[in-house]
Order: sequence, then C-alpha cells, then structure tokens
Amino acid sequence: MQYKKLGHSGLLVSQFALGTVPFAGKAGFEKTGNVNAAEARRFIDIALDYGVNTVDTADLYSSGGAEEVLGEALGEKRNQIILTSKARSPLSDDPNDSGASRHHLIKACEASLRRLKTDHIDLYQIHNWDGVTTGRRDTACA
Repeated sequence: MQYKKLGHSGLLVSQFALGTVPFAGKAGFEKTGNVNAAEARRFIDIALDYGVNTVDTADLYSSGGAEEVLGEALGEKRNQIILTSKARSPLSDDPNDSGASRHHLIKACEASLRRLKTDHIDLYQIHNWDGVTTGRRDTACA
C-alpha cells in the first residue's frame, strides 16, 4: 500500500480508504447496501490486511446509521485507523441543524463522536459547499 502525507498534519493515510456509504442502509440509503456491524468488522479486517488505514464516513449516510454501525464494528481496532467523518447536510427540520456554521458543526461532531463510540475523529470535514457561510461581504443582511 502507498501512503500519502495528509497536508501538514504528520498523518500518513493510505491511498485507498474504506467508505461506509453502504453501512446501515436506511433513510434513503437502502439501495446502497445494508451492511451490519458483523459485516463491517469483516470489511475493516480485510482493509487492514491490505494496508488500508483510513475509514471514511459521514453523518448523512443513513442519517447517522453508518456511523453507528462503524462505531459498533471498530471496537479495539479504533486506534489502528485514521477515522474521517463529515458534516453539513440537514438531519432534522431545525433550521440550524445544517450548514457549515460553528454551531452546527460542533453539534454534529459531538453527535458523530457518540455514534462512533470514540473520543476523537482524526479528520473532520465539511461535506459540501455551504452558500450561507461563504464569508462573502457583498451579501449584507437587510
């Protein structure tokens, strides 16, 4: 396996990552798969056997279900991987429960930590562009 430096972080991540879109298979993700914790453990073992050290998930996948399955599956192997997750998409009708605001990202990260059954996420990312928090100064409030 080849590894790449992750920016200036000092982390070396595998050129391939184990993605978790098919984990849980609910809330609109039914057609992607329905991987349970036992199956996810097997995928993690295979990935580690091939040198993959990065596992990617997001709160959006199965409305947090993918993170729950991954958290259950990781167990003692948590410290053998670089765990990445993402937030940005709405998971409820609350208008502040989406976007790249500090408020939402902290709340989303705390929820992800609980679902993943861990005290840290190695790389936390904004899942997609958010036009509300772009920092543009030419769109002042009236």
